[in-house]
Amino acid sequence: MSNIELTRETKSIRVVIRLCLRMTILVVFAAFGNIGFGRSLIVLLWMSSILSAVLAIIKRDVPLDSALNNWDEMTAYAALCFLAVGLDQYDPV
Repeated sequence: MSNIELTRETKSIRVVIRLCLRMTILVVFAAFGNIGFGRSLIVLLWMSSILSAVLAIIKRDVPLDSALNNWDEMTAYAALCFLAVGLDQYDPV
């Protein structure tokens, strides 16, 4: 395995670990939100996706790179945000 592949793998592992840690923090903060868990989580995921996009622009990350970066993290937050919106609007009767 070359150094480039090891570096890409290390970067990807760091992004996954960072995503898991941030999601844990977001869920904890959403649990204590005054507007309810679902709505708090939606707002926090939306803000996290915007923050990740801004960081990707500042760091000049390349979208669709071979290693995971802030753009991929932003996509994960946005997808989870849309999922939370869909589940929050679902009202079983």
